[in-house]
Amino acid sequence: MSSDPATTEPEGLGLGLGVSLPQADARAKTEGTFPYAADLWAEGLLWAAILRSPHPHARIVSIDTSAAAEMPGVRAVVTHADVPGAATYGRKVADRPVFASDLVRHHGEAIAAVAADHPDTARLAAAAIAVQYEVLDPVTDPEKAFAAPPLHPDGNLIRHIPLRFGDAEAAGEIVVEGLYRIGRQDTAPIGAEAGLAVPRPDGGVEIYTASTDPHTDRDLAAACFGLAPEQVKVVVTGVPGATGDREDPGFQIPLGLLALRTGCPVKLTATREESFLGHAHRHPTLLRYRHHADAEGRLVKVEAQILLDAGAYADSSSESLAAAVSFACGPYVVPHAFVEGWAMRTNNPPSGHVRGEGAMQVCAAYEAQMDKLAAKLGLDPAELRMRNVLATGDILPTGQTVTCPAPVAELLAAVRDFPLPSLPMDSPEEDWLLPGGPDGAGEPGAVRRGVGYAIGMVHMLGAEGTDEVSTATVRVQDGVATVICAAVDTGSGFSTLARQIVQETLGVDEVHVAPVDTDQPPAGPATHGRHTWVSGGAVERAAKMVRTQLLQPLAHKFGMSAELLQITDGKITSYDGVLSTTVAEAMDGKELWATAQCRPHPTEPLDESGQGDAFVGLAFCAIRAVVDVDVELGAIRVVEMAVAQDVGRILNPAQLTTRIEAGVTQGVGAALTENLRTSRGLVRRPDLTGYALPTALDAPDIRIVKLVEERDVVAPFGAKPASAIPVVTSPAAVASAVRAATGRPVNRLPIRPQAAVVTA
Repeated sequence: MSSDPATTEPEGLGLGLGVSLPQADARAKTEGTFPYAADLWAEGLLWAAILRSPHPHARIVSIDTSAAAEMPGVRAVVTHADVPGAATYGRKVADRPVFASDLVRHHGEAIAAVAADHPDTARLAAAAIAVQYEVLDPVTDPEKAFAAPPLHPDGNLIRHIPLRFGDAEAAGEIVVEGLYRIGRQDTAPIGAEAGLAVPRPDGGVEIYTASTDPHTDRDLAAACFGLAPEQVKVVVTGVPGATGDREDPGFQIPLGLLALRTGCPVKLTATREESFLGHAHRHPTLLRYRHHADAEGRLVKVEAQILLDAGAYADSSSESLAAAVSFACGPYVVPHAFVEGWAMRTNNPPSGHVRGEGAMQVCAAYEAQMDKLAAKLGLDPAELRMRNVLATGDILPTGQTVTCPAPVAELLAAVRDFPLPSLPMDSPEEDWLLPGGPDGAGEPGAVRRGVGYAIGMVHMLGAEGTDEVSTATVRVQDGVATVICAAVDTGSGFSTLARQIVQETLGVDEVHVAPVDTDQPPAGPATHGRHTWVSGGAVERAAKMVRTQLLQPLAHKFGMSAELLQITDGKITSYDGVLSTTVAEAMDGKELWATAQCRPHPTEPLDESGQGDAFVGLAFCAIRAVVDVDVELGAIRVVEMAVAQDVGRILNPAQLTTRIEAGVTQGVGAALTENLRTSRGLVRRPDLTGYALPTALDAPDIRIVKLVEERDVVAPFGAKPASAIPVVTSPAAVASAVRAATGRPVNRLPIRPQAAVVTA
């Protein structure tokens, strides 16, 4: 992989923003001493296991726990009857039961939980629970869910968004249509879910887990426990990466119930199968599109129908649908748009937040439509896109004006003009370059190269009236600064960013970020790059308040304004050179601290016509994919991904490069291999052999050819989120390149081998 020189900082910059400061936990992670949840231990520890339904849809006739409870070493067995508080939970809609009571609505739904002296005993006891089911026909097709009997008391329809923009009678000279299907991508966390619950003397409980939204998890758990929120504490342990909601409350709540019931610490470490069955996945999506354009290739109207398969429960489906409908036309100027979006309950596994939710699915569809238009008009695909790209000041189909930087044309031009990779040689020494690898059955003569393009867009922070707020405290004493903020670093590098902010603002080299727990003020979920903006903004404001406390006495002493003093490399100097001292001397043993909040400008929900200023800001990316396809076998090798991205401002060059490369690789997985398959609602092979993640051998050469630093004036530091947008864009780019190589429509992700086969 290689990167643009812009991501390498000049020598001698020292500390602060714009420097590739290493992550504080990097050494511990590489040495294996980093404390993940699966590593936790406590005196008198018990082990938990959860019994899950083998059926996607069934009526529970009876549950007999007597055999499990009588097993030696078993300390507790809990079912729905043992939940003292709220029987259901949910981050947006409380529709998901802690344990199924009357109906099972998806394969793997929790029925009961066991605590025992040994993990094997716990699993054997869970298996000994006798559940009598009346198996029901599952509803697994979201299209059929409209007419199916209600699967839930709230009905099958979670949300419907009709977007109306412009003239319904408008039409173009050129019309193309398409039907597209996007598969079920799993977050596939590096470490499966794990946690430790410890009862407290006051009757409460502490839960140690890799939560990405600890305060919400605490509130949900407390409601189910029948406790006040202050009686439940969530302590965030090391997070082994997250590309969605890292810890589902469905793992945490049974754990806490068992600890409260037994009065002992209880630990749960999920198997990979339990992880696949227990947490939410990317929404499988069905999309129907009709694009209208004039003879010059300029878009006139887009019509679309978008159907999200939410699975059994609502989770974040409403938000995912809003993103899908709002971005259904992509980063293009569309005078008229008419989009219908639905999120439907089925008996499939639950869907929820996964990086770039909603936006990724529609990007694959609208970019396929742009390829079809280019082919029908006889235009170069990049040129067709260039004639329609969005810019600052244009209006989205939601009626919202794009006020943030939107350098879409610049991004597309950068990847279009970047030199193409050389063609592989046909000699045996270069066989590894063939699709399928060195042991593949392909022949060089059957390999065709394709070049494809895609442009994606995502929203930053929450949307539709979400109250985005974060609180941070900065404390400085004896030359050491401490940041207290409940923003969970999921691998996004927030902890490193917080250190850099304080270093730059206060000139203090040694900065520590305190561990996260719910005794701290809330900072919100680790999604949509929001901690860079909201929590980073709170840290910056708190650090500036401390800076004022530090500089004001000096300014008063020398009869000048504090604004005339600057801190550079640990030294405080005045504009005229009269004052020059070190930060340590100015501190003189004092302790300075400040607490601040950051709350971006408010948004509003989409109205009954899909109109409204629903988003705080937007980010954009253009990718050119180069693929080699064996058209006899359908094997695909992604040769290169050229990326140009709208980043606002580069805060840490090395972290930014890593985030982009990881996002592109995740997108390649969604394009080619990742699909959690189901058969009539049953998850097939829920493990890492049945679910194919891309490996290092599958990762293409990623060329970051341009990073546009056009700062968003309403964002702290002017930075934009970096990781979601390449995930959104890269699957569409790979599909576009496969279309170019084969001439096949490629209307499904991941791309099946048969879709890339060309018959004579």
